[in-house]
Formats: sequence, structure tokens, C-alpha cells
Amino acid sequence: MRLRPRRPQQFRLADSAQQIVGGFLLAGPFVVTAEVWDLAENMSLTKALIIVAIVFAIGYAALYKADTTRDADDEQEVAGIPIRFISLMVVTFGSVTVLALLFGAPETFLETETTGHRAVITFKAVTVGAVFSVVGAATADSIFAK
Repeated sequence: MRLRPRRPQQFRLADSAQQIVGGFLLAGPFVVTAEVWDLAENMSLTKALIIVAIVFAIGYAALYKADTTRDADDEQEVAGIPIRFISLMVVTFGSVTVLALLFGAPETFLETETTGHRAVITFKAVTVGAVFSVVGAATADSIFAK
């Protein structure tokens, strides 16, 4: 009997669409609250980077540890990273960023800040929203997976 190597699981556009729905669904409420922007304004950049690492860990755990039917080694990869995980991170941070900018949150909550400082605080606010967005995106991906 000849064993054939396993083919990587195909990542489809529908997978990204599912992530987008979940990511936007949970990101929305967090980009329009003054409390998130106050937290971001008072948070250090180091803490924001730690939150980014936490978001990556939550995303990976939700995709490959909580869902025991999925294995990172069986998926298509780019530079050794599963495409599904890359998509999840782009959707997670992208959905929060897009909503914050579309709603005009930085201009509303940071109207007296300089452009550079506003960008830094916006990054930190995006990291806060991403904690929730990643949960929604990963959950939607897992629930609607075939």
C-alpha cells in the first residue's frame, strides 16, 4: 500500500467572508465608545504590543486548539503560516480599523491631538477592539466551516 501525502485544506473566499462577518459584528460596539479611546490614550505602547500578542494567541487557539477538527499542518501556507490564520489577523485588525475610520472615531474622541499622536492612540484603540473582533471572526469561521 502506497501512502500519499495529505493535500493541504483549501482556503476559500467564503472562509474570509465568514471571518469578516464575525469580526465586524463584535468590533463595532468597541470603536464607538469613549471608554475604549480613554483606555487607549492612557495605555503604554508596550501594553498595546502585548495585547497584539494576546490577540494572535487567541486567534491561533480558537482556530487550531479549540476546534479539534482543524490542524494548522493540514492547511495552505504562506512562509510557513497558515493562510486561514493570516486572513484571521487581517480581518481582526482590519475590521476594527475600518470601522473606527468610517465612524470618524479618531476625529471625534481625539479632536485636540496632533496627527501623529492621534495615529498612535488609534493604533492602541484598534488593539483593544481587536481582542473582541478576533473572537467573533474565529467563532464565525469555526461555526460555518464545512
